[in-house]
Amino acid sequence: METRKELLVEHVCKSYRKNVALKDVSFQLEKGVYGLLGENGAGKSTLMRILTTVDFPTSGKVLYGGEDITKMDEAYRDLIGYMPQEYQVYPAFTAADFLNYMGVLKGVPKDRLKTKIPEVLEFVNLSDAAKKKVRTFSGGMKRRLGIAQAILNDPQILILDEPTAGLDPEERIRFSNILSNMGQEKIILLSTHIVSDIEAIASRLIVIKKGEIARTGTIDELVRQVDGMVWEAEMGQDMLQKLSLSRTVIHIRQTGDGAKIRFVGQPYPGMDCRRAAPCLEDYYMFAGERRSEQSK
Repeated sequence: METRKELLVEHVCKSYRKNVALKDVSFQLEKGVYGLLGENGAGKSTLMRILTTVDFPTSGKVLYGGEDITKMDEAYRDLIGYMPQEYQVYPAFTAADFLNYMGVLKGVPKDRLKTKIPEVLEFVNLSDAAKKKVRTFSGGMKRRLGIAQAILNDPQILILDEPTAGLDPEERIRFSNILSNMGQEKIILLSTHIVSDIEAIASRLIVIKKGEIARTGTIDELVRQVDGMVWEAEMGQDMLQKLSLSRTVIHIRQTGDGAKIRFVGQPYPGMDCRRAAPCLEDYYMFAGERRSEQSK
């Protein structure tokens, strides 16, 4: 019987001397788009480096199709596409030359590169810049080129660390739509601290806090946890200060004589509040504050 191609993370820990980056991390990925959500320094990049064999766990293991990825070695790396958070490109290369170079390193046949390079440049909206030097690119263009090299070898596992950083709103929408389609045939894991990007792209979520898995589940499952607890109201500055002491305030928009706010929790006594439809940001902020309070 054929082994199901799952990526299984089992009790992974990672320490750098006295600094513990990951603590007993376990989860399973199948085909689909997964979001890895957490604040800066939560351990997202460390975990992604381990999943791509750029780094190795202090203890625990990662399996693909039941086989240890470190033992699979090159056979595993042929299956993955990776764009790290700090991605370096060669400024003297043109975009097309850079992708050709990366394709050769990945072992993509030259005949295949002739058709694949134009395809991925079109995907990331860089066709017009194919012959331009990378040194002339903006930060967002370099980010898109990083995405292009990650998908050059038609990977079965695509791992993207902060892929939407530097992309404009139109590019983000285009990127999220295509990535969602790709998730039907691939395992895709993308990390970000931008909650709206995760909500637009991923179907399932892994929340990581201080090196530990805080929660996993579908977006809908997590959002339902704050259903009926999200409110909008208008109030003066004095009332806002009182509310902030006992409720999780999500947004504040200042007005001429007060503020319009969105918060999670119970309605404040005597306040005119309107119930609002919950979103992932509401859950993430509320769950994060509750976890912080419990750890004190």
